[in-house]
Amino acid sequence: MKVPVGLQLYSVREDLSADFEGTLKKVSEMGYDGVEFAGLYDNSAEEIKELCEKYSLTPLSAHVPYADMLADLDKVISDYKTIGCKYIVIPYMTEEYRPGVENYDEVIAKINEIGKKLKENGFTLLYHNHDFEFVKINGEYGLDILYNSVDSSVLQTELDTCWVRVGGEDPSQYVRKYTSRAPVVHLKDYDPGDGSKTNMYKLIGLDDSEEQNADENRGFSFRPVGYGVQNFEEILTACHDAGAQWVIVEQDEPSLKKTPLECAKLSIDYLSTINK
Repeated sequence: MKVPVGLQLYSVREDLSADFEGTLKKVSEMGYDGVEFAGLYDNSAEEIKELCEKYSLTPLSAHVPYADMLADLDKVISDYKTIGCKYIVIPYMTEEYRPGVENYDEVIAKINEIGKKLKENGFTLLYHNHDFEFVKINGEYGLDILYNSVDSSVLQTELDTCWVRVGGEDPSQYVRKYTSRAPVVHLKDYDPGDGSKTNMYKLIGLDDSEEQNADENRGFSFRPVGYGVQNFEEILTACHDAGAQWVIVEQDEPSLKKTPLECAKLSIDYLSTINK
């Protein structure tokens, strides 16, 4: 019943910048089974493949900006095929590509095109949501429109359980909704604070309107898995029911006065008590 657990390396990006190999070693020693990339930090694909083998980490997937895929999909394919990734993930959409924009049909068509080319090269394309995909268009969520418009053989889900809940849906139910289409699920915890959603996007580097630390102003803040409001026993059960092959821990910013690596350790330690 145990689901393999990976770490989204964006969670420890500063550590990777300072010591890429040493950070991978620490991630492995914590007990993570694999990693999901968010950049290669000036390392070659060959070097990263060797490091993953050295530290027994499965190079499962990679978050690749949509603009990078539009610009040079062949390079994306070459790099991550060398590393050995199975999944390529659209991690985030800037405003001009989000549900509700005038040309969203064109965005969907392009995602379909990218997914087909990745499939031809042995990858599966995933889409990682935030909360803005939960805008309703003619009574249907933008995220559901995307998944209903692109065949499941071309595009599958990487549901982020934090953003699903922030978007107004129950994460467990939403994971089950995409049974057989949810190979990888993001486990992310948070503290809503005073409910104002202050800092939500500042914390992922996309809004500089608030200068205070989230722990101080009681706005929204990310938490290690098991240290926020999410019910991960229910979520893991849903992952089993939906046929998830992996779960990925992600914490966009550290909290609780812990370092990113300390937060990653708290997450995997907690999961070890319920993921059996």
